[in-house]
Amino acid sequence: MKTSHDIIVIGGGHAGAEAAWAASRLGAAVALITMDPARIGQMSCNPAIGGLAKGQMVREIDALGGLMGLATDDTGIQFRMLNRSRGPAVWGPRAQADKYKYAARVQELLATCANLTILSGEVAEICASPEVKGILLRDGTRLDCRAVIVTTGTFLRALMHTGQRQTPGGRVGEAAAVGLSACLQNLGLEMGRLKTGTPPRLQKQSIDFTALEAQPGDQRPAPFSYLNEYPGNWSPPLTQVQCWITATGPEAHKIIRENLHRAPMYSGQIQSTGPRYCPSIEDKVVRFAGKDHHQIFLEPEGLDTDEIYCNGISTSLPSDVQEQVVRLIPGLENAKFLRHGYAVEYDMVWPTQIQSTLQTKRVAGLFLAGQINGTSGYEEAAAQGLVAGVNAARYAAGGEADFVLRRDQAYIGVLIDDLVTKPPTEPYRMFTSRAEHRLHLRNDNADERLTPIGREIGLANDVRWSMFTSRREGIKTGAAMLRNLRADDLLRRPESEWIDVTTRWPELVAIDPAIAALLQIRAKYEGYIARQDRDIERFAKLESKLIPPATDYLRVAGLRNEAKQKLTKFTPRSLGQALRISGITPADVTVLAIHLNRVG
Repeated sequence: MKTSHDIIVIGGGHAGAEAAWAASRLGAAVALITMDPARIGQMSCNPAIGGLAKGQMVREIDALGGLMGLATDDTGIQFRMLNRSRGPAVWGPRAQADKYKYAARVQELLATCANLTILSGEVAEICASPEVKGILLRDGTRLDCRAVIVTTGTFLRALMHTGQRQTPGGRVGEAAAVGLSACLQNLGLEMGRLKTGTPPRLQKQSIDFTALEAQPGDQRPAPFSYLNEYPGNWSPPLTQVQCWITATGPEAHKIIRENLHRAPMYSGQIQSTGPRYCPSIEDKVVRFAGKDHHQIFLEPEGLDTDEIYCNGISTSLPSDVQEQVVRLIPGLENAKFLRHGYAVEYDMVWPTQIQSTLQTKRVAGLFLAGQINGTSGYEEAAAQGLVAGVNAARYAAGGEADFVLRRDQAYIGVLIDDLVTKPPTEPYRMFTSRAEHRLHLRNDNADERLTPIGREIGLANDVRWSMFTSRREGIKTGAAMLRNLRADDLLRRPESEWIDVTTRWPELVAIDPAIAALLQIRAKYEGYIARQDRDIERFAKLESKLIPPATDYLRVAGLRNEAKQKLTKFTPRSLGQALRISGITPADVTVLAIHLNRVG
């Protein structure tokens, strides 16, 4: 076994896979250590990628040169564009995936990384004095490295709950990572504890689908990866399937209310906070007491399995109660359980202790990505994994870990900025409403925003760059045609569509349909985007004014005591980020700016 690497990634979930992919493709010698290499890329909960805001992040990951979009396109079994009833700025691509083929594809893609070694083992200790020197496995093996990326997901001191039954583990059939929490605490990191959950899985043959509403995918599926979009006429390689919709009812709600004393979240057995935006069915019944039904989506977990995922009834109720409740749901009267739902409690690190680069403030060379930072979801994890992988590679090569995306550049930038300025009290989930620049951060233009950055950092390869520049030229040419014909004036009108423009100017039919769709969106949003551009420009000076990490806020004359305490705790990267910290006022930032100008 090779005992020295540039970077060690701990954990093989979505954050770990993306971190290993990015760092190794940037030339770093990477070892990914996981307790079971066969589970790398596994979908622990919902077998789906994307959704509102989440889909935009997957497009951003792909535009930078990441992994998730490629794996999703190769293994998706239903593709849908969500929110089409609203404007394109908030459309969200989503794909139901074959969860077994997805994990296998992630592993296949990682196998193409020449600098990546995958090892089986449990990390017991991170060696740092004070910067990272290596790790120690539970079997006593020492591996040296310059940087470590911790992507442990829900496995740190993980405990699963189904009713009163408690089982150590972060996922059914997999053990918890026990020693690493104590190690992180010994390194001076403040830990917290969060909770997530998963619904029952049912046998497909036991469901009466004739009683249910079918939910098909899009007739013309849109891929996540630009490498599949650029050529045009893409179609999914796997057979496409449909999902089904049903709902709970009053009788099921009555059973849940009668058994709340047996639910871990209500009995006091679970003390940690769960995701507010993805609540358990028992939470829904309590919080929305006046609602007599809750919608459920029945989603196949793959083409070669009879498992059906019950999206909408995440629960940790006892097994017998789960069975009573499910069999009161239309279509599920004779449902056979393959697995009961359960909740998972796990340790995390409060993200006030990381920089925007995802490197910890206390330990140089130690990076954290994914649920360990208080987030939920595959997409949030993968986004952090990519950023951590890039910065760890830069750090390990002796450079500055300085890769940071701004809030106006990407949802990824919004995600990380929120984590370091507004520490989550519950698992953080991305929404379009969190992004003040969402007109810019559309799913259709992620490549224009980020592929040049991906090229600059070294992740966007020659093939991607060539395809991107070709389409960029096509957009430029198409936009010029519209301007020369004054066709853009007609296209700006709310009632006008591309077909109206081509009817009047037939020569525009020559424009590629994908480029035409982009030009139409831009025309419709032009006025709003121009206004937002002015806002971005106004804040750009604050974002570009970086604060030296060694700044002693206690010595800043004229700064309020609360501001001194907040700034010392959060150590913002820039004046713009300082202004987004709760409790920091514009006056505080003005005082700080004067101080920085005076000393620097």
